[in-house]
Amino acid sequence: MNYTTLDDAALIRLVARAQADALSEIYDRYNRLVFSLALNMVGDQATAEEITLDVFTRVWEKAETYRADQAKVSTWLTSITRYRSIDILRRQSARPEQHSVNWAEVSPEAMPSVNSPEEATELALQQERIRAAIAELPPDQKQALALAYFKGYSHREIAQALDQPLGTVKTRIRLAMQKLRGMLHDEEAAT
Repeated sequence: MNYTTLDDAALIRLVARAQADALSEIYDRYNRLVFSLALNMVGDQATAEEITLDVFTRVWEKAETYRADQAKVSTWLTSITRYRSIDILRRQSARPEQHSVNWAEVSPEAMPSVNSPEEATELALQQERIRAAIAELPPDQKQALALAYFKGYSHREIAQALDQPLGTVKTRIRLAMQKLRGMLHDEEAAT
C-alpha cells in the first residue's frame, strides 16, 4: 500500500489498527511542525525532541480517539504538542538555562558582508532557510551545536557544561549537522 497517497484521516484510522507504516507517514508529514511548535514553547532542543517523541507515541496509543469531524489531523497534533509542552514547562518550573544560545540573537557582525542588493537578498533567504532548519532540530542537538559554533566550546567543554558523556555530545553534534545537511539539501532539491 502506498501510504503517501492517503489523506491524514485515513492514515490515522490505519494507525488505530496498528499500521506502523501509517504512523511513519504521519510522522514524515508532521514531525517538523510538532518539533517547531514544541521548540518555540519550551526553548530547548532536547526537550522539544522529547515532546515530539511523546506526541507521536500518543498518536500511536490514542489514534482511535481522533475525530475527523472535530479537527484536522494537524490541529489535533498541535493540540497534543501544546498540552505536552505546557506539562513540561510546569514540571521544569521555569528553570533557567545557563548554557543556551538564542539563535535569533546571532549578531549580524558574524555574517559575511555583501556588495549588492541581489547578494543581500540571497544571503537573507539563505539565513532564513538555515534558521528554519535549525528550529527543527531536537533541543539537545541544537544546544550542543550552539555551544560548539557560537560559544566556541570544545566537545569536552560542552560535555562538562551539560553534564553529559563526551560521546553523547559528539553524537548530538554529528546528528545535528547531518539533519541540517539533509533538510537544506531536500529544500534545495525542491526549488
